[in-house]
Amino acid sequence: MPESDLAALMDPPDYLNNVADGSQQDSVDAFSQQQFSDEKAQRFQQALNSTQVIPEYDGRAIRIPGFIVPLQQNDEKQVTEFFLVPYFGACLHMPPPPPNQIIYISLKEGLELEDLQQPFWFEGEVDIQTRHHELGTAAYTLNVDNYELYEE
Repeated sequence: MPESDLAALMDPPDYLNNVADGSQQDSVDAFSQQQFSDEKAQRFQQALNSTQVIPEYDGRAIRIPGFIVPLQQNDEKQVTEFFLVPYFGACLHMPPPPPNQIIYISLKEGLELEDLQQPFWFEGEVDIQTRHHELGTAAYTLNVDNYELYEE
């Protein structure tokens, strides 16, 4: 993510301290509908929804760990489309990672996912392409060459 977005997210507004997990306020939609007058909260709000990317990653081969948020599965119950997110529970709680911290992945052969808490390593080439889904938006796509369980 661009450094300006990171700086804004590392300095959240005090308002978030009063949002209870699982409450109606615990969603990006609820936060996005808030009208903030102070610049810090406005910048945080913008960074939460940022699709700004780092152009140098386009076409770059990477290896990255993350957690799977399933979007679609095949008849064998293997995950075929998903978001790769930096922490477990992302896209479920406030605040979720911004789009520039979510990677969309599609695997024709599918991936056996036994536990949502199990992280994976993915290798492939980055494509800067925004993908929208009801669970979120990804600012990057990864064309996967290889993946494996993340083992410590």
